[in-house]
Amino acid sequence: MDAEQVEAGRARWQARFDGARKRDAEFRTLSGLDVEPVYGPGGADPRMERIGWPGEFPFTRGLHPTGYRGKAWTIRQFAGFGNAKQTNERYKMILGAGGGGLSVAFDMPTLMGRDSDDPRSLGEVGHCGVAIDSALDMDLLFDGIPLGDITTSMTISGPAVPIFCMYVVAAERQGVPVGKLNGTLQTDIFKEYIAQKEWLFAPEPHLRLIGDLMEFCASDVPAYKPLSVSGYHIREAGSTAAQELAFTLADGFGYVELGLSRGLDVDVFAPGLSFFFDAHIDFFEEIAKFRAARRIWARWLRDVYGAKTDKAQWLRFHTQTAGVSLTAQQPYNNVVRTAVEALAAVLGGTNSLHTNALDEVLALPSEKAAEVALRTQQVLMEETEVVNVADPLGGSWYVEALTDRLEAEAEAIFAKIRDMGPDGTMTSGILRGIEDGWFMSEIAEAAFDYQRKLEKGEKRIVGVNCHTASIDEPLEILRVSHEVEREQNRVLAERRAGRDQAAVDAALSEMVRVARSDGNMIPAMLDAARAEATLGEICDALRAEWGVYTEPARF
Repeated sequence: MDAEQVEAGRARWQARFDGARKRDAEFRTLSGLDVEPVYGPGGADPRMERIGWPGEFPFTRGLHPTGYRGKAWTIRQFAGFGNAKQTNERYKMILGAGGGGLSVAFDMPTLMGRDSDDPRSLGEVGHCGVAIDSALDMDLLFDGIPLGDITTSMTISGPAVPIFCMYVVAAERQGVPVGKLNGTLQTDIFKEYIAQKEWLFAPEPHLRLIGDLMEFCASDVPAYKPLSVSGYHIREAGSTAAQELAFTLADGFGYVELGLSRGLDVDVFAPGLSFFFDAHIDFFEEIAKFRAARRIWARWLRDVYGAKTDKAQWLRFHTQTAGVSLTAQQPYNNVVRTAVEALAAVLGGTNSLHTNALDEVLALPSEKAAEVALRTQQVLMEETEVVNVADPLGGSWYVEALTDRLEAEAEAIFAKIRDMGPDGTMTSGILRGIEDGWFMSEIAEAAFDYQRKLEKGEKRIVGVNCHTASIDEPLEILRVSHEVEREQNRVLAERRAGRDQAAVDAALSEMVRVARSDGNMIPAMLDAARAEATLGEICDALRAEWGVYTEPARF
């Protein structure tokens, strides 16, 4: 851009900034120096077409002209363990200590669509998250927490839709109109086949359910985000930053194609898509990844999928610090790692953030470790003054070069994925890549390369392969009693005995009937949840109808 174009861009930004709401705070350095809300070139700069200004296409520098001067990121700590009552107590602690939203971790039986008394659930109930068997568990999970006022994220994909229905029923029982609900459901089934492996059915039935959910939310729950496209699990499986970026956005484009295939207006449903990224330990690479993600998404939504509004072009994302970067050796070093990763997410413009606890590599976080993780975010927000300036690293030669490099690598991967599909769409390429094991092999190769470098000492981890001397003492970690499973099963048996079984059977039969038609399945599934059909019963009815998916063996 020449100097005149740069000045015109600055004037546009200034007009939007002046008209936007700002926090009531002083924006100065610790020494009392005033700082500008954004910085940019004083004259011509050819990079500005790619970089832009905050709140302006291509949104490299952020979605809003004010940056965090308008609203700081949401502190959204991921939590769940034991039964709904125990997790409810943790949520109240998080909210009472200054958390701005909730994020639900479910146990493995729930993630797999099984009830707690399923024989395959033995020994797993409540151990990696909270056990949810029916809408009554959702009532307990959010007891005393007004669902009309608190945004709630739920990290679950395979049985995401029935879990959403139970959440809606819990809100109804609180007297909250469904249209007032705000939050995020993960629902991202593509990344399950690619990385996390928690699916129920073959891809097509899952995509049918996701399409139904997108339609329902677009018409009935406009503020709710029915899809959180997740790169976090792809990165935790061993991918590079470029692979995380590309695979995640490709999945997002696949869901855009799903919405368009349903006849939905991209400017209506695209704002309901959000993203979930990993913040790893390579500080500048992560910042560049987040900036590139916004730019790529905006360009593709506008130029490929026809989105006309800013909101439809915005990439909103939640970030979690890298669980895979935590070490069991010298675990207090994990506090430092988490702080660095969280700062990268903030400087990259995250909309919400979870910080991992120092003991999370060993067990679910203890209450004390969870508090330290929460305070890590609050120190960044309240003490470091990083909220004063939008995209403070914008224009850095290093950061901009990394942003461009990651964008170029992602575009090359998009081309490979589209070429794999028979019709050139991103969706067909993704499905073919899943079927052929291409995504898995790409991630496995990256993970192997990293592990080889670690074992050769080319990559160094403090406390693991360098600086290993320590005076650490064993940590006291959170342990979930097996009594939780026994009690959960006892309560579940009581609920089954006390409900109207005829109503449950009728609701499940109607749900299956709708599954055989072209109708939207959400209303029928809501009725099943209202009748206290369990998660396992709902999912088993659909397994009987659609079958289950087994990944082909690959060598």
